[in-house]
Amino acid sequence: MAHCTCEETLETVLDSEEEFTFSSEEEQDEDEGWSHFEERLDPAEDENDIDQMPVAKKARKSKQPAMTWKTETEVDLVPQTLRFLPAREPGPQLWSADSYTPLSLFKLFFTENAVSTLCYNTNAQAARSLARGRKYKWTDVSVSEMYRYFGLIFYMGMVKLISIKDYWRQGSLFSVPFPATIMSRDRYRTISWNMHMSNPAEDKENDKKKGTNEYDRLFRVKPLMDTIRLACKTIYHPRRNLAVDERMVACKASTGMTQYMKAKPTKWGFKLFVLADSSNGYTVDFSVYTGKNKAATGNGLPYDTVMSLLDKKVLGSGYHVYMDNFYTSPKLLSDMLEMKYGACGTYRDYRKNSPQNASNSLTKNSPRGSIRWIRNGPLVFVKWMDTREVSVCSTIHPAYTGDTVQRRVKTQDTWSFKTFPCPAPVTAYNQYMGGVDLSDQLLQYYTAQHKTLKWYRKIFLHFLDIAATNSYMIHKELYGNMTHKEFMEQLIAELCGVSPKIPQKRASSDHVPVPGAPLSSDTRKIASSGRRICVHCKSKQSHTSLHQCFVLCE
Repeated sequence: MAHCTCEETLETVLDSEEEFTFSSEEEQDEDEGWSHFEERLDPAEDENDIDQMPVAKKARKSKQPAMTWKTETEVDLVPQTLRFLPAREPGPQLWSADSYTPLSLFKLFFTENAVSTLCYNTNAQAARSLARGRKYKWTDVSVSEMYRYFGLIFYMGMVKLISIKDYWRQGSLFSVPFPATIMSRDRYRTISWNMHMSNPAEDKENDKKKGTNEYDRLFRVKPLMDTIRLACKTIYHPRRNLAVDERMVACKASTGMTQYMKAKPTKWGFKLFVLADSSNGYTVDFSVYTGKNKAATGNGLPYDTVMSLLDKKVLGSGYHVYMDNFYTSPKLLSDMLEMKYGACGTYRDYRKNSPQNASNSLTKNSPRGSIRWIRNGPLVFVKWMDTREVSVCSTIHPAYTGDTVQRRVKTQDTWSFKTFPCPAPVTAYNQYMGGVDLSDQLLQYYTAQHKTLKWYRKIFLHFLDIAATNSYMIHKELYGNMTHKEFMEQLIAELCGVSPKIPQKRASSDHVPVPGAPLSSDTRKIASSGRRICVHCKSKQSHTSLHQCFVLCE
């Protein structure tokens, strides 16, 4: 496999990157139980966008030719297949002849240069705090100590205790001995208090711009965020099927960037837009939502988000991108097709240029498994009745290819499985849309997240989670000989510079059994009769020898 240095590829990617621009948004979910098929409202899209008008008004303004929904008995055209031309061979972009440990993979994301910058900014923040009168002892943190600090954070993610100070608790049944062997409690806490990703002096200049268009809300996290994002795209090249979705990082700080999403397990926090590989959940790229931005293109937040995550110079062409109804619109899918990207996603009926008031549509009384579809050039709009109506739009699939699904139905007081026809776009959507959900699941198993005093430290901990989880996925593809838990244990040990296995205490090797009475077959004359057997003798001697051995064990 071709190999290129991380520095060279990062520079190439950096040249092709564009700034993200977003508009403000509030999510309202209609049904938590329907995973990707939820109806989410987005009042923050461009106010002039026809998508935000009531359905009745849009119907009057929309000048569409009369259309009729077709059924599954009518044959749809098979769309032209896009040639899959990735910029690099999909998979890890590493030398196949080299051997990679968990730590060496993690250091591809948190490079020594990036950690050195982190140490410099942390030391500068500590000096600033001491100048303000903070009363604690401080010595500058080094790169090696910072890696040990990361190891302790991951250790706390695997060994959960209520409070940070409990990890240094002594003389208790619940004491944990390991953290104290790496660094003291006060040292860990002072590093945590002063952890800083940007230059404190430059922070002050950025803060002066509050209220202007030049103010950058993500200034405190941007140096490390740019490094992590570029590393994610450089070290691994995704396979053909990608998914775009939101991810929440729990936080209730009043920053103006925290969001509420009812359908997410984490309802309050920072919202990230994530591009993930559907085959394994690898985080390919992400962006942090910061609120309304006046530099938006006018096509709406969903359109801008998806376009900003798809960098053709980095990815190549021919990819299939899956998204939910927050993003899907006919304009987005048409423009993506011009870029040689196929797309598939659930859509909202009121979106501009979607079929409206077409005859022969589904009704609430339509039987389960009913299919309706309309093709409008490269776009196929499909409606399918499951427990409720599902609407999907695609530029990749024909309407129906004979796929079926099984559903559990009740007939005459008994439950049984019944087969129903299922449109091809729905089948593919269910198969590939879960890439971001899979990524979120892997991130949560051994997450480094915990309570913090500063909002930007929450995002810093999420960067650690991304680096560790992506490293595990790469290690799994290269070797496949470790579980996720074993990988994290090995990574923690290597970060802290210790062995993951602690040698067991051995019994004394100079123990010599002492006969307490002459050998005899009469048990009344054997002094050891009825006594407990020596543990050492039991492990070393045969059953016959044990019967002849007499040792009083304290």
